[in-house]
Amino acid sequence: SGSGGFRKRKHDNFPHGQRREEKENVNPSSALMMSFKSFQLELDTRHDKYERLVKLSRDITIESKRTIFLLHRFTSAPNGEEILNESEAKLDAVRRKIKQVAQELIGEDMYQFHRAISPGLQEYVEAVSFQYFIKTRSLVSVEEINNQLIFTAEDREEITNKTSDSQEKQPPTWSLKVTPVDYLLGVADLTGELMRLCISSVGNGDIDTPFELSQFLRQIYDGFTFIGNTGPYEVSKKLYTLKQSLAKVENACYTLKVRGSEIPKHMLADVFSTKTDLIDQEEGLS
Repeated sequence: SGSGGFRKRKHDNFPHGQRREEKENVNPSSALMMSFKSFQLELDTRHDKYERLVKLSRDITIESKRTIFLLHRFTSAPNGEEILNESEAKLDAVRRKIKQVAQELIGEDMYQFHRAISPGLQEYVEAVSFQYFIKTRSLVSVEEINNQLIFTAEDREEITNKTSDSQEKQPPTWSLKVTPVDYLLGVADLTGELMRLCISSVGNGDIDTPFELSQFLRQIYDGFTFIGNTGPYEVSKKLYTLKQSLAKVENACYTLKVRGSEIPKHMLADVFSTKTDLIDQEEGLS
């Protein structure tokens, strides 16, 4: 042991000059060093791609949230078709971002980069399913979502520069599939938006929408309970929020059914907001 009770490290027994000579004697063109350089290049490339995908996922999340905020104006807008058309334009812009993600993942295993793109895909599923429900009063399937994520190349120079005797080539296509987990998580987040739609509908004097939403949310909740604890952890974690949203919508329907005749329509939304705050406090105490 050295002075002060500290034990000497093994390499301290070698002079610094000897260690420097060993580093200088390393052959940079050896097979081992070339292998490590290729590994370094591969890891750096993968890390750069991961960071690009994280940035694209953030852009997808932001634009999808803006679409959801726009769709919440549907109940109060004088012309709902304009809101739906504007939301479709916003979703087209989101799909162009997803197209860039699909281009980044050409030839790659998507699940190696799934953590980078999952938040954006979940938010996109939430926005698409929210718009689909407003249009059709039903739930969009994962197959319908994936069918909208099949892209073709916009640059057709390679197609025009084909030989005369060859057949016309089809433009290259690629796609990005939303995983079942991302779909379920997006649908679970949709229930919160439907709960807000219920409250805003009542505030605008729409008495029928809350009962439609209550039945629809009950069906979604029943479907999630079939999954139970056998599904991914994130799904079971969001089941609590789904149950909370369902309770608030059912409470709104109860208030409409029992006290709807004695409470003025312009005051119903205030009654619901007060009751939902009480529900949140009770669940927080429990």
